[in-house]
Amino acid sequence: MMKIALLIVVLMSILIASVWFAIQSFTQIDATMSVHGWIALILGVILSLLIGGGLMALVFFSSRRGYDDMDNDV
Repeated sequence: MMKIALLIVVLMSILIASVWFAIQSFTQIDATMSVHGWIALILGVILSLLIGGGLMALVFFSSRRGYDDMDNDV
């Protein structure tokens, strides 16, 4: 239980540090993004998460149904 808690703390720390770095980097450059750029960014992130989640669901489905098992009948 302690290992899991420590892992969660470490991963959350990395997440917070990376978000902080991204925000600092974006605010330090003197550039603006149009509304179309923000829409493209948001849609790209959402689409990437959906594709990643769908592929992970297929991996679990395939593993639980036995499609990944070796076929020794050859």
